[in-house]
Amino acid sequence: MRIEGDAVLLRVFIGESDKHGHMALYEALIREARSQGLAGATVLRGICGYGASSRMRQAKVLDLSSDLPVVVEIIEREERVDGFLPTIDRMMEEANSGGFVTMEKAHVVRYFSESGDSD
Repeated sequence: MRIEGDAVLLRVFIGESDKHGHMALYEALIREARSQGLAGATVLRGICGYGASSRMRQAKVLDLSSDLPVVVEIIEREERVDGFLPTIDRMMEEANSGGFVTMEKAHVVRYFSESGDSD
């Protein structure tokens, strides 16, 4: 697969403890993105943050388990992301998860699949 030029960056801000069924919501989202053939996804774990509830979430040395903020990032062509948005909405509803979804323009300079194929 090869992507160059105009694309979008999709970001999904959720909590680390949000679940979709028995799986972490962030993992369920990237698995679904993969099954729909999106170029790639990355999950970033925050060390501190707050959302609509204004409840601070932060990592501390003595915490054994936390509900830290996580961000799922996907860069893909806009029409592909537009097609994925209803899936995100459905999965967040099913997970009864709060969160924040943003999309911004991105310019891809270089993206090739690991095999070097240009699908």
